[in-house]
Amino acid sequence: MSNNQIMRGEFKRGELYSVINGMASTAVARRLQKNFRNAGLEITIEQWSVLYHLWKEDKLSQQELCNRTFRDKPSITRLIDNLEKQQLVKRIASPTDRRINLVALTDAAYELQDITIDLANQTMSEALVGVSKQEIETVKSVFQRVYDNLTGGVPDIIDK
Repeated sequence: MSNNQIMRGEFKRGELYSVINGMASTAVARRLQKNFRNAGLEITIEQWSVLYHLWKEDKLSQQELCNRTFRDKPSITRLIDNLEKQQLVKRIASPTDRRINLVALTDAAYELQDITIDLANQTMSEALVGVSKQEIETVKSVFQRVYDNLTGGVPDIIDK
């Protein structure tokens, strides 16, 4: 397909690609960042995503944080470094493997948990105004299938 064909709109999947590629998630992230800033919180969305996973399960390895946040190792290292500077996390030696450092939350991080989760819930409520539960379930299903298709996940429906 030539650039001229794309410019004339003959490649309709391009419109879907821009949505799947993050148009909605970017808008939500920007709103959440704005809500954090308006609340006087000095953390980024990326830092919050690391904290969120540590609130769910404290003392994770950097590799596990990479897996759970879908980030590469250099990105996670930078995020953890910055969270350490803010005294929100600390690295501790793994009791079972001296080669691994675990990332542990500090008391200051726990103090942010309720307010940031409230702001995240508020942001999602703003984002989902006028969206039905059925539409949400459809989107979740489609995105899960796209993810599974591209990562080798097993589809829900197997041809018999």
